Amino acid sequence: MIIAGVDPGLAATGYGVIEQIGNRITPLEWGVIRSGEGTLADRLQKIHNRLVDVFENHNPDLIGVEDIFIGQNPRSALMLGHARGVILLAAASRECRVYEYPARSVKQSVVGNGGARKEQVRFMVSRLLGTGEKKIAMDASDALAVAICCSMRNGTNKV
Repeated sequence: MIIAGVDPGLAATGYGVIEQIGNRITPLEWGVIRSGEGTLADRLQKIHNRLVDVFENHNPDLIGVEDIFIGQNPRSALMLGHARGVILLAAASRECRVYEYPARSVKQSVVGNGGARKEQVRFMVSRLLGTGEKKIAMDASDALAVAICCSMRNGTNKV
């Protein structure tokens, strides 16, 4: 089973794709989409187009997306909502099942602690996938963690 995970962000959207066979998880691709400067529409289109390419290349069975955390800045939440919208649109274009997870649930699934720091998540993702933790950007490791969480939560893996 192929599972994609996405960590939404307007400036930087992390993505990761894993393959799960039995109890083994193998990373297929990961990266960070940097939307750069430009109009909001241009930045959103860049995120959408890159994710469509990733989803077309790997044809995931499931896509996990980290849910929005609404902090004290409503404008940031609104911008994040725009990014999530194009992510969900890219997933819908593949007619793929999409699951959304709060960050605390992702951290709990991967690290065993819903309040884990980003460094702890990256360390555990690296351990679970057999990659060197220095090779994975934080946004990409968060996305891979979402994919691992999606795998575990949907009964496809018992890590």
